[in-house]
Amino acid sequence: MQLVVNILVLASIYALIACGYVLIYRVSRVLNLAHGELMMLGAYLLVATASGLSNSPVAALLLALALSLVVGGMVYLFLMRRMTGEMVLAAVLTTVALGILLRGLILLIWSASPRHPRDMLGWENPVFTLPGDARISLYAGLLIVSTVVVYGALFLFLRFGRWGMRMRAAGQNPLLAAQRGIRLHAVFALAWGLSTFTGATAGMLIALDSGLDSTMVMIGLKAFPAALVGGLDSLAGALIGALIIAAAEVGVIRFIDPLLADVVPFLVLIVMLVVRPWGLFGTREELDRV
Repeated sequence: MQLVVNILVLASIYALIACGYVLIYRVSRVLNLAHGELMMLGAYLLVATASGLSNSPVAALLLALALSLVVGGMVYLFLMRRMTGEMVLAAVLTTVALGILLRGLILLIWSASPRHPRDMLGWENPVFTLPGDARISLYAGLLIVSTVVVYGALFLFLRFGRWGMRMRAAGQNPLLAAQRGIRLHAVFALAWGLSTFTGATAGMLIALDSGLDSTMVMIGLKAFPAALVGGLDSLAGALIGALIIAAAEVGVIRFIDPLLADVVPFLVLIVMLVVRPWGLFGTREELDRV
């Protein structure tokens, strides 16, 4: 039973991060390789708000989430907007440069020392015993709950929301969407904002559960195979891909060698790229070699 709990928690982490990759690619066909750094920045924003609002922990958390949404929109408006209409490779390389810049700024501002926002906010992290003697911490459980809530909200938003339908239209045919009066830049900025928001949610919950340091970016990188395995334009695929990657990683840790944990997601990714490059639920389309 503990093995199942561990898989669900890790799959929730990867799924929350992977949906950010999917949102941006689905709307603008841009692969955001700075998503891990944006996720980590969201966690450090919680450190910043916690230090300033230690007497109001809930307000500090909500403010950090709001700031992550704003940061994502600003990244598009002030940087990625200039890449609209350019080569896909140019946009991808821009996100690589953005990731390196963010990593350097985070180290410059907060240093490489581990941070513990949970202690700064004065919160506890009790451990609960489940049937079968499995154990799960409060924030690990909240990761699972948050994944269910975020994916449910995104499915409803994209299916029934006005701006969600505009996002789908922009992703399917941006020229036709623009001709019908849809403001593409606003849609793309919203996609970047929501992507950063979901990634930051994962980063904050991980930081609250086990602390925070600059190595968190590796978690964002390991979530990338989950998005590709499921299909870069499918939210349902991101969920399935995250579950596959998590099951493979936890299985290797449990039955083979924990030192191979960081390698497993990319081995699964290589196998998927050989067998089905567009992912399990992705749309088969022309593949650009980047």
